[in-house]
Amino acid sequence: MASSPRSPPGAPPPEFEISRQSRLLAALSKKVIDLDELRMLAAQGVPDGAAVRPTVWKLLLGYLPNDRALWEQELAKKRSQYAAFKEEFLSNPMEIAQRQELEGQGSENAGHINNGLLHRSEVTQEEHPLSLGKTSAWNQFFEYSEIMEQIDRDVKRTHPDMHFFCGDSSFAKSNQESLKNVLIIFAKLNGGIRYVQGMNEILAPLFFVFRNDPDDKNANFAEADSFFCFVELLSGFRDNFCQKLDNSAVGIQGTLSKLSQLVAKYDGELQRHLEITTEVNPQFYAFRWITLLLTQEFNFADTIHIWDTLLSDPDGPQETLLRICCAMLILVRKRLLAGDFTSNLKLLQNYPPTNISHLLYVANKLH
Repeated sequence: MASSPRSPPGAPPPEFEISRQSRLLAALSKKVIDLDELRMLAAQGVPDGAAVRPTVWKLLLGYLPNDRALWEQELAKKRSQYAAFKEEFLSNPMEIAQRQELEGQGSENAGHINNGLLHRSEVTQEEHPLSLGKTSAWNQFFEYSEIMEQIDRDVKRTHPDMHFFCGDSSFAKSNQESLKNVLIIFAKLNGGIRYVQGMNEILAPLFFVFRNDPDDKNANFAEADSFFCFVELLSGFRDNFCQKLDNSAVGIQGTLSKLSQLVAKYDGELQRHLEITTEVNPQFYAFRWITLLLTQEFNFADTIHIWDTLLSDPDGPQETLLRICCAMLILVRKRLLAGDFTSNLKLLQNYPPTNISHLLYVANKLH
């Protein structure tokens, strides 16, 4: 077994937190932000009191350019693009037809009043709701109805313990609607993947952070900003969601194999006990850890802090994620080595509460 990482010193004194916060604010105030410096600072955790996490995440995900002078222009462009996506992908064919009819009426005969419905003679075969043609707007609409129903069910189950996501308030319902919009548009733009159950859990932290931006203008555009950051984040994990690649070197099985190799490198005894003696293979517990980016293993506040570190990796989150997963095993190694198949599986599928700072410290030592 490689030498186990030692425990970190005690909790940092308050002045250290203030110093870290001031360094982060100074890094963000530069005209051209040094992304290497920002990654280094963010990897240690973004202080909650600084109110800069939305900006930091957008920079780390490449949504904002590092030149502050370009922010306003870039945000306006992206938000306008998202508004166009909503108009194109969230309207049903009847609404599109009515809009086109009204636009036509407006340009050809502004004085003519119409009820917005196409005359029966003007409805082509491709525009008919019962058309089975591949280019039929109605056929494409019905093709996605099942996915939309799945998204609706999953979004309603997202963090049921948080009023931000669940409940009867108009605020919670508005937030649910935004999550659904982002996931539907993503599914329609990415036909090879569409929607995979659990994507709602990956989107939730992004939307929560952006919707709570202290700048109201940014908070109001949280849906658009979340969409583009979600696309960027998922690009590094895209192969994990592609069923055709499941058993390939780049699919989820390949990623699980990398985790097994990492555990064997740092704690061969633990890896052998888990996978050979008790036959607890990574796919039994780490599939969820990896595909959902640890969103189900810790409370929401801890997940946000873990993501500060995940998003700070210049090579993408996957390597850091695997180190954190390995550290999770090392932190409970005594219980695992004393356990059998049943107890170990139960422990890893219901990971115990842990000190997140310590977990990230151990993970960093595996670098």
